[in-house]
Amino acid sequence: MERQYSVKPVAIGRISRRRVWLMRHILRPLSWILLRFLSRSAGINLQIRLSGPVRREAAGQSIRYQVLQGAQGFVIGRPDPQSGVLLYLHGGGFLLPALPSVHLGFVARLARELGVGAFVPDYRLAPLNQYPAALDDCETAYRALLDRGFAPGKIMLAGESAGGNLVLGLLQRIRRHGLPMPSSAVSISPVTEMARAHAPPSRTEKARQDPMLSVWLLQRMLQDYAGGLDGSDPELSPIRADFTGFPPLYLLASEPEILLDDTLIVADRAREDGVHVKCDIWPVLPHAFPLLEGAFPEAREARSDIAEFLRMHREKGEPASAMQPDAATAEPA
Repeated sequence: MERQYSVKPVAIGRISRRRVWLMRHILRPLSWILLRFLSRSAGINLQIRLSGPVRREAAGQSIRYQVLQGAQGFVIGRPDPQSGVLLYLHGGGFLLPALPSVHLGFVARLARELGVGAFVPDYRLAPLNQYPAALDDCETAYRALLDRGFAPGKIMLAGESAGGNLVLGLLQRIRRHGLPMPSSAVSISPVTEMARAHAPPSRTEKARQDPMLSVWLLQRMLQDYAGGLDGSDPELSPIRADFTGFPPLYLLASEPEILLDDTLIVADRAREDGVHVKCDIWPVLPHAFPLLEGAFPEAREARSDIAEFLRMHREKGEPASAMQPDAATAEPA
């Protein structure tokens, strides 16, 4: 049965449509050929090449690589317990690091719009580190922010693609360990089913339409990250999760992507469990499009939508007097 949804009424310009066509017919086939024959050692070398050089600033905000109480990653701007912090979990199929011009640039723009600093954990990557290494590192990052004096109502959580999966997995970890929930969470084009490459149905129905992803690439990711583990574990496959107690959740995806149903089913299930859910499906644009403002200017509207949602649900948090003494300086170090 076809899943019912509405597409956000956004006009996509001719230039963006042409770029989507080029991605679908040229860039996607080339990436398929590259990754089809990419060995384990070559994949690790690719991680090294893509990780740098890291920009020292983006969108007028500083970028520093730091260890934050056991959590390694990028501190963007000056996170302040009074205003809050954005905890962003980057995507890349659990295989690629945070890309300086894509992930860090997007987070810097989003954090600037929110008026906060941000932390992007440099979580461990497959194939050297399989599940649960990445999720463990994201949990460490969240605990570090709490330990630094950030009230949970001041922590905003977001991520895209594999990072969108980690967002939903981290919320389960937070609940399981009795930690306070963040104020809200945003999951952009998440992969939510890790036990099957062929399902949900959009993975095959949208196979010819998706400008960026292919089912084969998805299968490679599942093998490298989940390995021989039980992919039906809700932390790996949030499509099977219990969403009870989750904070307000904003889900975004694009209509032509193979992960469309990964988003729609999670939105339905979260609503059934009593979660406040906003879900936007955009036309034409590719997977994780909000990060691609340079190619698709329409994505600026998506960033503004994300900022509005996070801002609306952010709480005042605890007074500075309740923070740990070393957190009063407002900058994680």
